Amino acid sequence: MTFVVTDNCQRCRFTDCVTVCPVDCFHADKDMLYIDPDECIDCGACEPECPVEAIFEESDLPDDQQKWIQINAEKAPDLPVITEKEDPYPGAEERKKQLGF
Repeated sequence: MTFVVTDNCQRCRFTDCVTVCPVDCFHADKDMLYIDPDECIDCGACEPECPVEAIFEESDLPDDQQKWIQINAEKAPDLPVITEKEDPYPGAEERKKQLGF
């Protein structure tokens, strides 16, 4: 199994999770992060670090979020690796509140 980033990351892009990843499996575009399933070692260090609960273990992924398995697998390999904390997306704190966190 692997971990998967879901749509709660969109327009937030908090990067707390990337700093604890031991294998640098996070990739990013301008809107969100993705996990490369071929690089993820299923350690789970990233999941509790996400302030908007956007990261799930694949086996715990809600039914309405299943599409993110394929999205992460397709997008991550073609995007730059992110290993250091960066500023979140502009408006991320507002989005975080909208999501209920």
